[in-house]
Amino acid sequence: MGTRSVRLDEETEKELRRLTKMTGLSVSEILKRGVLAYGNVARHEWAGRPFDIYQVLDLGPGGYARAPAKDAKSTIASVVGHKHRK
Repeated sequence: MGTRSVRLDEETEKELRRLTKMTGLSVSEILKRGVLAYGNVARHEWAGRPFDIYQVLDLGPGGYARAPAKDAKSTIASVVGHKHRK
């Protein structure tokens, strides 16, 4: 069992006091239930890995790259020249 120290703003403290009076549960039990409830929500919202999110972006072949990495040095002059001509 872990011990945690948390800082809560006044609004959250007030709600925590209200919940302890309303339910008769301890602060620890209310916080535990809150963490478990948020865990259920987070599992549905964040079901994927970072790579899954990247795949959704669908940047296509090469993403935003102007040229393959192997040709970067030879391409940089034309990219910079094009940018400054605008």
